Amino acid sequence: MSSLEISSSCFNQETKLLLSPPLAEGSAFEPYRSNQIMPPMPGIKKKRHFLSEECEPLRGDMDEVEEKSKDIINFTAEKLSVDEISKLVISPLCGAISLFVGTTRNNFEGKKVISLEYEAYLPMAENEVRKICGDIRQKWPVKHIAVFHRLGLVPVSEASIIIAISSAHRAASLEAVSYAIDTLKAKVPIWKKEIYEESSSWKRNKECFWASNN
Repeated sequence: MSSLEISSSCFNQETKLLLSPPLAEGSAFEPYRSNQIMPPMPGIKKKRHFLSEECEPLRGDMDEVEEKSKDIINFTAEKLSVDEISKLVISPLCGAISLFVGTTRNNFEGKKVISLEYEAYLPMAENEVRKICGDIRQKWPVKHIAVFHRLGLVPVSEASIIIAISSAHRAASLEAVSYAIDTLKAKVPIWKKEIYEESSSWKRNKECFWASNN
């Protein structure tokens, strides 16, 4: 006489159920006496499948928490919006968003300024801004970076550049924003025309690296 043993690997640990008393002659389980095993148990398979599916959303949630960092660079003739650009760098992982907003002022060296006009060599300008973003990430633990620069005519009081950077704490994003605008003025090929009431003049940023060569 022998006993029947059922083995299951559900939950990655083996559970053994010892059924007794031994099988009697004529038992309904008699056909399984020779192998001493029970047929597959659909309930257990279904449970294992259910657990596997249940775990998938958890992994997805963790991926959302581990939000990827973004560098958003845009040169545009459209009017810039502080609110819209700020929203691009919002992150649930961050407690600070630091901004630099450069606007057109109405005077320069005693002359009345009507508007500014910007031009850029776009392939090089975009590449240089991307390098600046990379440098920032090497220096400070920031999350998202957005650099928007306007091209064409920019009237008085409108924004010509907006830089927005998010970080867990304010010190990193504040320092990163200051570095971003200073480095952009020094390295990115952007030209500015100041349009006065009776004349106009093309200007270069005094910080630009090529200015000292002339």
